[in-house]
This record gives sequence, C-alpha cells and structure tokens, in this order.
Amino acid sequence: MAQNSRKKPNILVTGTPGVGKTTTSSLLADATQLHHINIGELVKQKNLHDGWDDEFDCHIINEDLVCDELEDIMEEGGNIVDYHGCDFFPERWFDRVVVLQTSNPVLYDRLSNRGYQGAKLSNNIECEIFQVLLEEAKGSYPEDIVIPLLSDSVEDISRNVGVLTDWVRSWQPAS
Repeated sequence: MAQNSRKKPNILVTGTPGVGKTTTSSLLADATQLHHINIGELVKQKNLHDGWDDEFDCHIINEDLVCDELEDIMEEGGNIVDYHGCDFFPERWFDRVVVLQTSNPVLYDRLSNRGYQGAKLSNNIECEIFQVLLEEAKGSYPEDIVIPLLSDSVEDISRNVGVLTDWVRSWQPAS
C-alpha cells in the first residue's frame, strides 16, 4: 500500500468554516515542518473550480481536479490538508483526520465577523449543530484515525497543536 512508503504522515484538518482549521494547520505546520495545503487557496490559485456560487459566495470546487493536483504530493507524505469537506479525498491519503468543533455562540460570532449572513451563515451553523463534518469524516475514513477536537479559544488551539505535534513525532509508517 502507498502509505507504507511514506516517511511522514498526512493529516486532514476539517470542520465547519470558522472553527480554526487554517490557524491550527499553520501552527501545526510550523511546529512539525509538515507542508500546509489550504484547499481553498489552492482552488483559487490553480483554478480548480467550476465557477462561482452566488448564494454561498464561494467557488464551486472541482473535486476531481483537486485530487489530481494533490495525488503525487500526498503519496510522498508530510502534508496537512485544510478544508471544510472531506468525503472526496481518497481514504489512503490520510493517517489522521482531525475534525475541529466550535460551540455555536463562538462560531456565530466568528462567521458574522467574517461577513457571513443569510443562507451562508445559517447553513454553516446548522452544519456544526448537527455535526455534519464529524459524521462525514467517520463515514469516509477508519474511525480510529478520526478525532474531534474542541476549538473555541486560543488555549484550545494551542492544546490541539500540542496534541497533534506529539502524535506526528511518535508516528511510524504502517508496516
């Protein structure tokens, strides 16, 4: 299997917009020297989308183009992938799937401060209430590699980065 040849693990950091994926991923990359891949930025830079969604004010990601773009570097290992979806990535890519979660009042404030409103705001709050991303991760990857982590505060983020850094340092390739 391809993951056996990786010398460093791949981690997916997922969750509803506003839970701290990019902050956590950036800090984890700094702490572990793994490569941070922000899928939203990659989609914009490489035009890996099928246009613009006016209702949700975002690009319509082309999942096949994204996976094609990432295939080789994911096989090499040593990546932290940061995205609010997870069910389209190949299961073989990840050694750990982190689902960040945030309490609704904190998330509401974060998203409102980003200018989210209307359907975009309510849809994301509902996703968090119903733990859509956690269920998606559990349905897409082996449950033993999926871990939910609370991400309400700077202290939570710092603790999460510490836990994940320790995990990366102790990671051994599957044999």
